[in-house]
Amino acid sequence: MKHIILGAVSALAMTVTGALAQDYPTKEIAGIIQWGAGGSTDTVMRAVTPHAEKVLNGTVVLQNVTGGVGAIALNQVAEGDADGYTLLMGAENPLLYKVMGLGDKDYGDFTPINILARGTPILVAGKDAPFDDYAGLMAYIKDHPGEVRFGSTGPGGLPSVVTAMIKAVEGDLDVIFVPYDGDGPALTALQGGAIDVMPAVLGASIEGIRAGTMKPLAVFDLTAAEALPDVPTVASFNDGYNTYLPWGPFFGVFVKNGTPDDAVAKLTAAYKEAAEQPDFLDLMKNRGFTLMNISGDEARAFLTKWQETTAWLMQDAGLTKASPEDFGIARPAK
Repeated sequence: MKHIILGAVSALAMTVTGALAQDYPTKEIAGIIQWGAGGSTDTVMRAVTPHAEKVLNGTVVLQNVTGGVGAIALNQVAEGDADGYTLLMGAENPLLYKVMGLGDKDYGDFTPINILARGTPILVAGKDAPFDDYAGLMAYIKDHPGEVRFGSTGPGGLPSVVTAMIKAVEGDLDVIFVPYDGDGPALTALQGGAIDVMPAVLGASIEGIRAGTMKPLAVFDLTAAEALPDVPTVASFNDGYNTYLPWGPFFGVFVKNGTPDDAVAKLTAAYKEAAEQPDFLDLMKNRGFTLMNISGDEARAFLTKWQETTAWLMQDAGLTKASPEDFGIARPAK
């Protein structure tokens, strides 16, 4: 009789567990965005998530958790339960935390639900800046050392990587770096005259460029951007950039490792379908983003390659606190 009761209890537990898995989600899901409102990551996540909610038949409550170059948001999710009810909605920065001395966690501690898109970096200036293109900026910096104010989102952010490229190609930059919590606040500061130049993602700056509140200096790519075909590439000014380009930031949805497979599968399917919706595709095109919509092994391979390329770029520019070798990050083949 004892064995019969235990067997019945075990069967009941398995039935309940299976039912709970099938019913996911049974409550609200928190979507933790690493950056402030109005930035590129925020824009992408708020555009795609309503479509994912429809597929999930659930609610994802989006929250902007800023600070620590995104590390505060990442740690909040990493320290929570691996139950599928907290999503990390981030950009590329965590892949540089270890070499930049910002933390001991990165996306290796998370399961990629979807790498949604990648962006094209662009160097923009205030509309009244005394230079109109990349060559003019370099000449102005040389003639006015310590005067030009560059916006920054901290170590490991897109501006720091673009700056590392510039230093690798042009040599040291005698400029002032002004930190902000994301490219949204930094671009607002640029338009208000608080800073002079901002390395940003095209998607976050294109509306300001079209409105004439900021001006593009160069696209950091080997070919012109479809959204702004008349803006020159940085490689057209200095072919030294050919070594590092193409390169760009990315935007992805993650859950903590150990999240139940059923929840991962449902989230993955939901965000895959969401990224295929016409209005999201139009947003990607109009903002100059390149759709990726990848998950699983393909997403992990992309993250590994991105980390290797960028960590060693920062290392060679002398901007890291520790060598990528210390963390088993291989130097990419030339």
